[in-house]
Amino acid sequence: MKGLIKYILIILLCTIFGAENIKAQNDRQLIRSGNKLYRQQNYPKSEIEYRKALSVNSQNAQALYNLGCALMMQQKDSVAIVQYQQAGKLEKSKIRKAKVFHNIGWICQKHQMYGEAIEAYKESLRNNPNDNETRYNLALCKLQQKNQKKNGGGQNNKNQKDKNKDKNQDKQKQKDKQNKQQNKQQDQQNKQPKDGMRKETAEQLLNAAMQQENATQQRMKKAMQQPPSRKLQHNW
Repeated sequence: MKGLIKYILIILLCTIFGAENIKAQNDRQLIRSGNKLYRQQNYPKSEIEYRKALSVNSQNAQALYNLGCALMMQQKDSVAIVQYQQAGKLEKSKIRKAKVFHNIGWICQKHQMYGEAIEAYKESLRNNPNDNETRYNLALCKLQQKNQKKNGGGQNNKNQKDKNKDKNQDKQKQKDKQNKQQNKQQDQQNKQPKDGMRKETAEQLLNAAMQQENATQQRMKKAMQQPPSRKLQHNW
């Protein structure tokens, strides 16, 4: 009986460890597949492979980091930062963690978020003090931040200018619309007196014609026994 229980326990342990090995193997295979596509610059498909790897193991820091890179190459910067931040929390290797925060800093610097970029570069250098590229980016970022403050806010100022520009454009559109309506009303007003003048003139001419016709009939009554029928030549 004890032998049977021992045998069952061994089978269960083998099944558990076997499942973990299969899971890890599938995880690594999907990452390798994504890396191959990434090297071919097929970033959308590499993104799919990395996401598949994370569906197998959501705690895989390498898959998170690689997914962040694939997203960054597709200009999906905000989503890429989320993946990098998660990778930074899980990554044990200082060298890899330094790369994670270097990329976060680069994205923030590109969007003129210099304060966030500086903090990310500092964290990268804490994990890898020998990274000269990160050190150069940090120095450049500090200079850009200084110029941003000097010029009145940088990206925030630019966003405000864009908002003011859009606001002015909306005002101009509204003004153009009002001018168009005013011109239309003016055209209608200008048209009405002309129509009225034509009607008045027509009535005057018709009255004159009728008077002339009456005079003609009076003269012809004297000369003819039967008066002629009247035929209008114009529609007034």
